[in-house]
Amino acid sequence: MARLTDSFSSKYFDAASTLKGTKYQLVRVFVEGYNDVAFWRGVLDPYENDRLKFEISVPVRQDLAKGKKVVLKFLPQSGKNLILCVDSDFDYLFGDFSEQSQAVNGERYLFQTYAYATENFVCYPPSLHALCVKATKNDRMIFDFEQFFADYSKIIYPVFLRYALSARNSSQNSFTLNDFKNTVRINYLDLRENGRYTLEWLQRQVDKRLAILDRRRRRGVETPQAQAFERQIQQRGVTEENVFYFMQGHTLRDNVALPVLEVVCNQLRELTNRMIADSTREGVSLRNELSNYNNSLRPIEELLDDNSGYKKCFLYEYLAYDIYQYVCRDFPDTQDNLDTRSELIGKPSFNKSTAP
Repeated sequence: MARLTDSFSSKYFDAASTLKGTKYQLVRVFVEGYNDVAFWRGVLDPYENDRLKFEISVPVRQDLAKGKKVVLKFLPQSGKNLILCVDSDFDYLFGDFSEQSQAVNGERYLFQTYAYATENFVCYPPSLHALCVKATKNDRMIFDFEQFFADYSKIIYPVFLRYALSARNSSQNSFTLNDFKNTVRINYLDLRENGRYTLEWLQRQVDKRLAILDRRRRRGVETPQAQAFERQIQQRGVTEENVFYFMQGHTLRDNVALPVLEVVCNQLRELTNRMIADSTREGVSLRNELSNYNNSLRPIEELLDDNSGYKKCFLYEYLAYDIYQYVCRDFPDTQDNLDTRSELIGKPSFNKSTAP
């Protein structure tokens, strides 16, 4: 017996929209999981108008299965009224190396993040100070997030190359994901000198891992392949300073960005509480002031997950332009509406074949 989900296709949703007699085209959007709905809503919102609507959900399946592989199973049914949106993982960097990466990079109605995952976007360094301000109500600049993440990226770059290459070659037994996570995680931050001592500790961890990897292989065997792989991913935008966009998103969020943010926010809260305590207020007035301040604070973890300040990230611009081209190509009657929002969906000033 045919399953209900077998009939779900772009043509099905196009016909359903027509039968309903709506004045707009409805596009169904399948994403990997519930947590991805909000991100892709933010991506697609600028392109909606009175003639084009998007409805985003996990794939419609009776077994409620989710994930990237489940979404990819809908590729044969995809079309202008059913689009698929996924995390790139390593598929963008791997190009046409595997059947899956070929599909992710080549399918017309499949859209990818280009960054490893949505979590990498919410950790966009230029946006992190603003999150600290929202969390602590203190706008003092005590930490340079952009410099820290650039320095962090330079340190992990060699070990990232090793892990990404082993993942592409399906040889993770020699360098497992857990080994990579344990090498690049920091889990704490020493604020002094913009995290200098934490980064020095991280450098030692990376050096140890590289020494272990060198002992496991014959010297020079991987060198030509590794050099070719490095050139390939650099052509796709990877640099020593931005490799954190391409590492596993959960590790970046949970074991790098969040620990850093928590330490910075704790320091900002302490500075504000100290300023209030050192004021001329006393007794009930002082206690009320401290209470009012502390009641206004917000959890930095929630703010990080809701962060949308990454729209200027070059990888997000790749994604936004892909959506723009799709809408202009398949729904030309909305072109006039989109042109009036050029500040939101303008053509990026680069192409994806060269590093930014």
